[in-house]
Amino acid sequence: MVDVDGVLVHPHGGGHWSDRLEADLGLSRADLDRAFFAPHWQDVMLGRADLFDRLAPALAQIAPHLSPQTLVDYWFAADARLDEALLGDLAVLRAGGLALHLATVQEHHRARYLWETLGLKARFDAMHYAADLGSAKPDPAFYAAIEARTGYAPLELALLDDRPANVAAARARGWGGLIWDGRRPLGDLLAEL
Repeated sequence: MVDVDGVLVHPHGGGHWSDRLEADLGLSRADLDRAFFAPHWQDVMLGRADLFDRLAPALAQIAPHLSPQTLVDYWFAADARLDEALLGDLAVLRAGGLALHLATVQEHHRARYLWETLGLKARFDAMHYAADLGSAKPDPAFYAAIEARTGYAPLELALLDDRPANVAAARARGWGGLIWDGRRPLGDLLAEL
């Protein structure tokens, strides 16, 4: 199980996808946080509300010049640099018979973007994400739902993630867990596992 953000996918130019939001689209990150992310993100991320249904009224208040589609297109494209070196290492493992799945905190639209537009469906066997599962890392329900969907026992699973809390939660369920910071070769981490 491989995490997406911070592991496989990074913002173009480093930093955060919204670093140039105000300069490029005339929308401050603080306003977006206040009107959209703070009140709505939890419901969107967990699949209880649609991204566009919650984003449209927020933008009407804080940036009526922006359509939800324009902002989403900007956001997804700005946060879409693939780590090709890691993907290459993972492809070798997959060619050797290891099943590779994504285990990620995403809402439905970005999950589709990652899977289809960025082409991760050609590189992974399945994708398990928060909005589809109704829970997010590090909630134990997230890991339990993946076990139920895949039929794998905890001892057959390992998570590669950049957040120690997510790895700790996977280990608490009996999974293997590897913290990815991009500094050590994947082979070295797997040898420790």
